[in-house]
Amino acid sequence: MSELLIGTNPDDPDAATVLPDTAERKAKQLPEPSGYRILCAIPDIEDKFDSGLVKSAETMRNEEVLSTVFLVVKMGPDCYKDEKRFPSGPWCKVGDFILARPNSGTRLKIHNREFRIINDDSVEGVVQDHRGISRV
Repeated sequence: MSELLIGTNPDDPDAATVLPDTAERKAKQLPEPSGYRILCAIPDIEDKFDSGLVKSAETMRNEEVLSTVFLVVKMGPDCYKDEKRFPSGPWCKVGDFILARPNSGTRLKIHNREFRIINDDSVEGVVQDHRGISRV
């Protein structure tokens, strides 16, 4: 059995709720950001330093939590609609790597992958290549 039981239905004890088993089904579990919010994924954190030394679990966790680079996954329906606040248009689009403050937004994990939901005005920049960028 490759499915993981995550609950049962009290009205039908024989029916079980299981985690999705395919990437397509997992992707459907991503929340839809509401209003002017942006759903972002945290890029994978390298498990070794440039020197080849393996990072500790605590170091990996800190780098994930304090990440400043995010991948824009979804945008809420009201992102960048206010022409007075955003006279030059949207600051980013889906698929962009963006820079934001380390503790921005709401943190959540889905299938061991960290995501953030941030406000549209939290975007501080767009980067072409996020590799090599780290928090100081």
